[in-house]
Amino acid sequence: MSNARYVTARSGGARSVATPGPAATTRAASAPHAISVRRVALYSHDTMGLGHVRRNILLAGALVQPPLAAEVLLLSGIREAGAFTLPPGIDSVTLPAYRKALDGTYHPRALGTDLQRLVRLRGNTIATALREFVPDLLVVDNVPRGALDELDHVLPLLERMGTRVVLGLRDVIDTARAVRSQWARARNPEAIRQYFDAIWIYGDRRVHETALDLDETSRNKTAYVGYLDQRRRGPAIGARCETPYVLCAVGGGQDGMALTEAFAQARMPRGHHGVILSGAMMPAEARARLHRYAAQRDDLRVLEFASEPLGLIAGAASVVAMGGYNTTTEILSLGKRALIVPRVVPRQEQWIRARRLAGLGLVDCVHPDQLTVDRLSRWMAGGRELGDARSMLNFGGLDRVCQLAGNLIGATTPGCRDAA
Repeated sequence: MSNARYVTARSGGARSVATPGPAATTRAASAPHAISVRRVALYSHDTMGLGHVRRNILLAGALVQPPLAAEVLLLSGIREAGAFTLPPGIDSVTLPAYRKALDGTYHPRALGTDLQRLVRLRGNTIATALREFVPDLLVVDNVPRGALDELDHVLPLLERMGTRVVLGLRDVIDTARAVRSQWARARNPEAIRQYFDAIWIYGDRRVHETALDLDETSRNKTAYVGYLDQRRRGPAIGARCETPYVLCAVGGGQDGMALTEAFAQARMPRGHHGVILSGAMMPAEARARLHRYAAQRDDLRVLEFASEPLGLIAGAASVVAMGGYNTTTEILSLGKRALIVPRVVPRQEQWIRARRLAGLGLVDCVHPDQLTVDRLSRWMAGGRELGDARSMLNFGGLDRVCQLAGNLIGATTPGCRDAA
């Protein structure tokens, strides 16, 4: 990997190339194009569930607003990205999708069986889009080198363009041992040292101290920005239901069958009915079973997909959910009583987060191996009063990201509150 970079500029539609600049670790603050409008690209690999793209859409909604007022391009690896409503100034490139199995292996979701062909197709599509968009800043969600290393020839391109590159991480990745092993095997520390200007952790270290085996220079690039306030997606208008309801949400739904089936057989609290949001990626036969359960009782409804579930959460009397980052922070942002039944394979991420938040008194949680229909019914019938997450944790992540982005690309952002 070469450290030399070439700074490109746009002037009257033409592109000029300057002489090689300094190493990536000492990049100048100059933008790749000398125009007033800033451009930000957000990449998410999206191999399991909808959490990565939804997190990037939330970030995009903050970055497109004044004072930064950037143009934002989303690069998403999931077809469902096209179902989300995007504000003006944001558009998207949807990549052909991978599918991540529960054993951690990857496969094409739809395009045949040739995985390497799909890796090349996605990598070339990303490179072409960024070469034409010429972003000032790229935020890479979660995976420094991209899924299956699809960013390996993209990162040197961005270095030559002078684009600043940031790694955005959720609050919990996995156990410390697993992160060290996985990151060493993937050569993530080398990629971060070579190409990344900063690491933003979308969390509060009072909940979890993210274990990253990095050198001192890379550690100094790292900032806990705070949780992303999910209320900023827009007004959290509750579902229009005359009867109070309990919501069961399982993200994309690939591995939500056990929880939704337990919920479908559970006793609803007196005067309440149940709503299951099964997710667009739940296997068809599992969805069919849920619809059969719902057909046999008058207090249960099944929804297969909601492009914006925040309203469903806002309107719920309580929530039963798996423990993904977005669902959990939506629950915390809205102050909902919740039972988290986390995924525990192939990563411990959701279990670590749920157990820590339960220890702080902000949610209840149960290991999926200990979930029973009776236990779920008893929890829904009533339980302990939970704490107010917003008074205990930092939810200023969106403002902090806006400020840090402006600092990186030389844009002044006086309206962004420092949430550190």
